[in-house]
Amino acid sequence: HSPSTPASKEVWKKGGRMFSILLAVHLALLACTLVSIIIWIVFYLAGTSRCPGAILCKDTHAGPIWLRGGLILFAIFSLVMDVFKIGYYSSFYSCLSAIKIIYPIVQAIFVVVQTYFLWVSAKDCIHVHLNVTRCGLMLTLTTNLAVWMSAVTDESVHKAHSKLKKNMTEEIFRWLLKVGMRSSAVDECNCNSQICQIFKNGYFWLYPFNIEYSLFASAMVYVMWKNVGRFIDHHSHHIQHLKFKLFQRTFFVGIMLGLIVLVSGLGVLILYEVQVNSSTESSKKNQALTMYYIFNIVCLSLMCLLCIGGSVIYRFDKRDMDRHKNPTRTLDVALLMGAALGQYAISYYSIVAIVASTPRDTISALNLTYALLMIAQHTFQNIFIIEGLHRQPPKEDYKHQKDLYGLTFVNINAVSLRVPDSGSTLAPGTASGPEATCPSEPVRPLTAPKKEKWRRKLLREISMFLLLSNIILWIMPAFGARPQFDNDTELNFYGDSMWPAIVDICLPFGIFYRMHAVASLLEVYI
Repeated sequence: HSPSTPASKEVWKKGGRMFSILLAVHLALLACTLVSIIIWIVFYLAGTSRCPGAILCKDTHAGPIWLRGGLILFAIFSLVMDVFKIGYYSSFYSCLSAIKIIYPIVQAIFVVVQTYFLWVSAKDCIHVHLNVTRCGLMLTLTTNLAVWMSAVTDESVHKAHSKLKKNMTEEIFRWLLKVGMRSSAVDECNCNSQICQIFKNGYFWLYPFNIEYSLFASAMVYVMWKNVGRFIDHHSHHIQHLKFKLFQRTFFVGIMLGLIVLVSGLGVLILYEVQVNSSTESSKKNQALTMYYIFNIVCLSLMCLLCIGGSVIYRFDKRDMDRHKNPTRTLDVALLMGAALGQYAISYYSIVAIVASTPRDTISALNLTYALLMIAQHTFQNIFIIEGLHRQPPKEDYKHQKDLYGLTFVNINAVSLRVPDSGSTLAPGTASGPEATCPSEPVRPLTAPKKEKWRRKLLREISMFLLLSNIILWIMPAFGARPQFDNDTELNFYGDSMWPAIVDICLPFGIFYRMHAVASLLEVYI
């Protein structure tokens, strides 16, 4: 049939009805799941965690303050997104399913309850109601992953529609009008007012924060699930109380270079978005792509060199490897390795398309270099971070240093110490005869060798530079810079259906990798 026949209109109508029914069913199921999770969290906080002997010990590595602080930051932006969604859907509630308005309200309550739950309970090793707690935590984990997938899908669909609308000709638009894509009912649901447009654009810009919130929460819930019924041996699972002083004992070189990269990246992102989205000239788009690729090539090259340098420094590091059981660290390593696969996939697909395509111009050469450096940088950075996470925190115990009753003494032949409780004298080196007396000069603590101090400072500088660089490499794709769609090489090679599917599946993992790398690098820095 031709597109304008009644039969084709009927097909469009049935397909639209079926899609809307399926969407409503999925939203309803997700909303019901969120409600059940909220009920279980209240049960855990009010009942399970207050039972006698419920929490016999806590995992000090789980839920560090920076991770919980990041969770709260993303939770705030997620709540703002839900408010914008409610405002957007309320603008034309008369032609929408009620579940579309109820869902963001339920999600906002879920975010508040879950954030409080994770803030107060992230370190718990629960020992009552074990099976119920495991099931509740696993349901919470899968719900967060479902919310994450839903947000990723919504964001991808929105970007695809925006690109389609931008490239759509008037003729195609009129044809869609004929076949009934935009019926009178849909016209009533159009977002025409200025306040509606603000709500619509606002909540799509806030999707990256909601995506990161779901993944942060999933990681913390997984660690809680692993800790259910766990006993921690505090003799082997020692606790290091470290003072986190961000700007002390550094040269500021890593911070300054990182800030330069961060500010430059923000400028490149703004220029890229303006030139790609507001101009229809191919020359302007090529200029934007060239600028984007050059910035990323320089940034990734510096990161590769510093990661290699950091790994070399670790070869000379005298600190012991931390081999104790640590679910948090195991999860961090697994997430780093798993999330990197997303960017690996995009890069390898790009390399194949560039090598097999003609002609080979400047943009193609830059794109190829960018893809190769992405693979190298992810590999070298993972090696550096994993080495850092498995190192013991710095200690002041060295060969010629002993800690007696909390005081550190230099062991020159012999040292005697008067112990207040028993009045006895300890003489570790009595074989040295008359020299076994307390030294006449004030006892001085030994500090780390100068070479070791320099190594630690260099590692701090490298960690801080990598941390800030990963922040800008998270911001750029999360807030709209998608050269994978603006560069036609891959689209022409793989087609308009296959390449967007590859990017939409793999890119969220690449974006998550950057944010998780920031968290892991902060842990390495501390």
